[in-house]
Amino acid sequence: MTLLRRIRLVLPALSLISVFGVLRADEALMPNPGSLNKPERLEWFRDQGFGLFIHWSVDSQLGVVISHSLVGASPEYVDRFYNELPQTFDPDEFKPQEWARLAKLAGVRYMMFTTKHHSGFAMWDTATTPFGVMHTPYHYDITRQIFDAFRSQGIAAGVYYSPDDFYWLRKHGIAINRNIPDVQPSHNPGLLAYDQAQLKELLSNYGKVDALFLDGEAKGLREEAWKLNPDIIVTRGAISTPELNIPGKPAPGAWETCMTMGSAWQYQPQNEHYKSGGELIRMLVQTRAKGGNFLLDVGPKPNGELPIEQEERLREIALWMFVNSDAIYGVRPWVVTNEGDIWFTKKKDSSALYAIVAAKDPWPHAAWKDIVLHSVKATAATKVSVLGQDDKVVEYHPDVTPTTSWHQEKDGLHIRAIRAQRLQDNLHWPNPVVLKITGAEPALAPPQVQTIAASGGMLEGEVLDMGDRQSLEAGFEYRNIAGEDTNARSGVWTATKTVTVTHPGKFSVAIDGLPSGGTYEFRAVIHHPLLDVYGAELKIK
Repeated sequence: MTLLRRIRLVLPALSLISVFGVLRADEALMPNPGSLNKPERLEWFRDQGFGLFIHWSVDSQLGVVISHSLVGASPEYVDRFYNELPQTFDPDEFKPQEWARLAKLAGVRYMMFTTKHHSGFAMWDTATTPFGVMHTPYHYDITRQIFDAFRSQGIAAGVYYSPDDFYWLRKHGIAINRNIPDVQPSHNPGLLAYDQAQLKELLSNYGKVDALFLDGEAKGLREEAWKLNPDIIVTRGAISTPELNIPGKPAPGAWETCMTMGSAWQYQPQNEHYKSGGELIRMLVQTRAKGGNFLLDVGPKPNGELPIEQEERLREIALWMFVNSDAIYGVRPWVVTNEGDIWFTKKKDSSALYAIVAAKDPWPHAAWKDIVLHSVKATAATKVSVLGQDDKVVEYHPDVTPTTSWHQEKDGLHIRAIRAQRLQDNLHWPNPVVLKITGAEPALAPPQVQTIAASGGMLEGEVLDMGDRQSLEAGFEYRNIAGEDTNARSGVWTATKTVTVTHPGKFSVAIDGLPSGGTYEFRAVIHHPLLDVYGAELKIK
C-alpha cells in the first residue's frame, strides 16, 4: 500500500455505501448457477451476434408502455384494460413475411417475440386463458405466423415469456405489482403451474424454439424448458442480459444486451425519440467487440405494420451489414476492445482481425486515411483490405489507385487506406468503415482490473496486471440505478478521482456527496493510453 496514493474524502453518514451490503464484484457477469445451457449451443449463439426483439401486445393500441401502466392503476382503468382492449385488437395490416424479409436483409440471425408480457395477454392459441389473441376480432395465432415467417428466412425463433402475470394476479385478488415476493411464482404455486402449462404449449406446439428469454423469476420455468428441449438456450434467467446499456468490459462467455430503437419497447406514436441508424450500428459494433450479442427491439403498430422510423433504421443497418457482416458473425474480442473510435473483433479461429473505424466524423468518399493500430503487430503473412471494395477502382477517379498499404513501426501497425466504394448518392455515407487484417499478432498485453467492494465510504478495486505499462491511473465510476427495472440501465456514469498505481495490487478511492435516496452501482477503471479498462459492475443492495 505504500506505493499507492489513496484519496480519502469524508463520506456523509447516511451514504448508501455504509448502509447497504454489496454483491460480489463479478456476480452480474457470472452465469446463473445451475444453468443447463449446453456449451456448444452457447457457442452457436455467440456466433449469431445480432438478434431482433419484437414487443407487441394488446395495449399497443394505446401507445402506452407495455403492461406497466397496470401497476398502481385504478380499478376502472384495470377493468377497461382487460375487458375493452381485446375487443378492438385487429391488426389487419399484419404481414409477418415482410418483417422477416426485412430482418433477413438487416443481417438478423435470431428473433425473440413477446409471446406474453406482464399483462398476461397471450399472443398464441392457448387453452390456459381467455385473455389472448384468439379472443379478439383478429382471432388468429400470431406467434405461429411470426415463427413460420422468420424460419422461412433462415432466422432462428426465440420466445420471450414473462413469468409475471397481472391477469392471473387480478383474477386471484392479488394487487398488481412487480419485483416483490408476494407476486412471484415462487410465492404463488398456482401461478407457477399456470406459467409452466403456458411454456409447455409454446415449446411443444411451435416447432424447434432455439432461445428463451424469461423476463422475471426463472426458477421452475427454465428447468421445464431444458426438460422439453435440452438444446434450448435460456438467455435471461441463465446468462447475463443487460438492458439498455453495454457493459464496460467483455463478460466471460455468452451474454446479450437488449436495446430499444428509441426510448420505448412497444410502439409509442408520441413522446418518442429515436436513436439514429448510425448510433445503433455503433452499439452493435461495441457489443460485438466486447463479445456480446446485440438484441435490437422493434415495436409494431396496432395494425401490424412496422413504424416507418423503425423500418428506416433497419434498412440503414441492412446496408452496413451487407458490406461488413464478416466483422459481426462468428467473432470474439481482440486483446483490447478498442483504440479510441476504432473497435476490434476477430474471428474465433483467429483467421482475421477487423478494425472497425467508427469515428463520429465520417470517412469521406475517395479520401485517404492514415491509421495506426497500436495493439496490432504485422507478420510476413499480414494482409490488409477494406471490406466491400476491391482496392482497384474509385468511380470517377481514374487517376487514383486505391490499394491499401501497411508497414510495421515500433508504435504499431501503420495502415493507409481509401474509402473507395460509393454507397449513397451524396457520397456522405456516415457509418463505420471496416479494415480486414489477416496474419497479424497482438502487439501488447493490456492491463486488467477487477472491482472488489464498497464499504466504509471507500471504493476498492484491484489491478491484476499492469500490462505493458509501468504506471497507470486507476479510479472508479458510479451511477444511480434507482427506479430501473432489474436489468435496465439508463443513468450516466460519473467518474471519481484517480490514484496512480505502479504495480499490481489493491487500490481505493473515497467519494463524497452521493445524493440520498439513490441506489448505486460502481465499477473500477484503469486508464491506459489506448483505452479505458473496466472491472465488473458492483451493485449496492
